[in-house]
Amino acid sequence: MSHAILLISCPDQRGITAAVAQFVADHNGNIIDAQQHSDTGTDAFFMRIEWSLDGFDLNREEIHPAFGLISHKFNMETSLSFDDDVKRLAIFVSKPLHCLYDLLYRHRSGQLSCEIPLIISNHEEARKLADDFGIRFSHWAVFRENKVDVERQQMELLKEHRIDSIVLARYHQILTPYFINEYRGRIINIHHSFLPAFVGANPYQQAHQKGVKIIGVTSHFVTQELDQGPIIEQDTVRISHRDSIEDLKRKGEDLERVVLSRAVRWHLQQKILCIQNRTVVFD
Repeated sequence: MSHAILLISCPDQRGITAAVAQFVADHNGNIIDAQQHSDTGTDAFFMRIEWSLDGFDLNREEIHPAFGLISHKFNMETSLSFDDDVKRLAIFVSKPLHCLYDLLYRHRSGQLSCEIPLIISNHEEARKLADDFGIRFSHWAVFRENKVDVERQQMELLKEHRIDSIVLARYHQILTPYFINEYRGRIINIHHSFLPAFVGANPYQQAHQKGVKIIGVTSHFVTQELDQGPIIEQDTVRISHRDSIEDLKRKGEDLERVVLSRAVRWHLQQKILCIQNRTVVFD
């Protein structure tokens, strides 16, 4: 049976949890999962509640208006979704294909509940992989001079395929502010992040020369400030002086696969709340 999922953020105060639970109970709902967090630093409250629609006496269109009195009372920002609303993802990729292949495999094996009708790239390397998985592949060579025009065409294609969210699976292009604004909070990126951070070309070579002991990766939502968007997930792996540059690349790519797939899965499951430049990620 289908479930409703409600994400809530509001000022922290007494009675919120009781009011939300009572709303579900009053309409003959059965709570499947409920999680909450009070941020003492900002006096903010966050909640994710999921309940079964089996026997629930409001239809889907009636739920949000009916919840309006509670939302107004507690000054809530809310987002209502349903677990059977299947999102449609477009994947953007350049030459490295490890993250793309991992996402397609997880999707085919049922680990990612979504549709992937479109792969977009600024190189041809991913075409065969897209064909193997039966997904439309669109290629644009992107240069500084044609970036705006290319993004306009890409936007038309995304709308044609009714794309809900975008995953940058190692897409080596900086999106324009206009493009980002059109999909604000719905573009997920993956990139290497080291301790310390090595910017520019050849980060693995820089890390190797410095003799770092930990490398890591970060998945985040894309904002206009490059690589500064709200962080969804991070992970690290230990390395040593025995590791070559190729070892670092291999370990880094392994992490990128795992971290990106986690971020995408949590996004599909409506487990992420964005608050300014932070995220609350529910279990």
